[in-house]
Amino acid sequence: MGHHLIRKEATGVSGGMAKISIISLIISLSAAFVSTIWALYVDSFVGDVSKVGYLTAFLAFVSFFSYFYFVPLMQKADKGKLFIFSLVLLGAVYLLFSYIKSFYLFLILAVIFTIALALRVMTFGIIVKDASKKGELSKNEGLKYTFANIAFVIGPLIAGYLLNVIGINYLFVISAVVILIGALFFWGFGIHDGKKSRHVNKSMIKNFFSFFKSRERIISYILGGGVYFWWGLIYLFIPLYIVREGLSKSYVGYFLFAVAVPLIFLEYWFAKIAGRRGFKKMFVFGYSIAGTFAIACFFVSNIYVMIGLLTLASLGLAMLEPTVESYFFDILNEDEEYRYYGPFNTSVDLNAFVGRVLGSTILLFLPFKFIFLLFGGAMFIFALIALNVRDVVESTKK
Repeated sequence: MGHHLIRKEATGVSGGMAKISIISLIISLSAAFVSTIWALYVDSFVGDVSKVGYLTAFLAFVSFFSYFYFVPLMQKADKGKLFIFSLVLLGAVYLLFSYIKSFYLFLILAVIFTIALALRVMTFGIIVKDASKKGELSKNEGLKYTFANIAFVIGPLIAGYLLNVIGINYLFVISAVVILIGALFFWGFGIHDGKKSRHVNKSMIKNFFSFFKSRERIISYILGGGVYFWWGLIYLFIPLYIVREGLSKSYVGYFLFAVAVPLIFLEYWFAKIAGRRGFKKMFVFGYSIAGTFAIACFFVSNIYVMIGLLTLASLGLAMLEPTVESYFFDILNEDEEYRYYGPFNTSVDLNAFVGRVLGSTILLFLPFKFIFLLFGGAMFIFALIALNVRDVVESTKK
């Protein structure tokens, strides 16, 4: 099994999924540190939950256009070199985050951070796709996300403890060191992806309208973003709520640790099932489970019970996180991958933007618990949309 994973794939990508999964673990550990403290860090500049939501929604708007801008770059450049560049840039921004005090400098750096993150996501996603044989993408996505979520289990625990010991600024320094180690490992492993598209599509507007000509791509776009609509609740609103309820900042780390545990144990398994049996039921059940537990939170007042219910909701996310991207690649032909993967990733930012704006607006007028109706209701809408999915079965593809 190990030999099979680390041999050179016949797709033009050197390195293999074992090495790629190790990279996923390292860079995700850095991301887990930053995700744990991000809402609190932004809050230190603006001092209001709604303003945090609106500001991060603006950054999602920036990211949305970044993905379209990078399309021709994905088609003609070496994805491995771009990936290393994005990691180095993120590391530099983290170091600057640890030092600055000015809101305007923070805003400029946050925009650069957002653009670099978009580049990292695009390049790494393509590298994993190009390293996967036909019929094995769901399994490899599950492997990638399993390693990533190991980091998102241990990362929040470490970050939650260090928050009270060394503070947010030093955590950014540690995050920078970790992501630069990831860049060194990637370079040392000799992973590269020099595959290029035969046609380069430079027009952002043409790429946008071309993407949405396909009904299948539209459905995949909506469902792919729904996962990140949910993570807005988990990584933005709940951490701020925990602190405002008088709990220690360490509880933010404990909560994010608990949420990630089901993902580690179940994502690879669910991804393999989806590859063998199809995606539709996985999407419907996944979104329905998340919606059910979110709405249940509306009816409870104990914050510890809420944390328990949201942890159980991750059972649904384990069905979705590794499969929505696999489904998208499975409905494309090879020439479409580089052109449409960037536009597909804008679904993340569109849903993040909508979720944060709606959530922030609700908090201006209603008690916090009403945010659970928003996110729960949205999950059931995504479940209904999933009923229209064409049930692709990877195991039958040659």
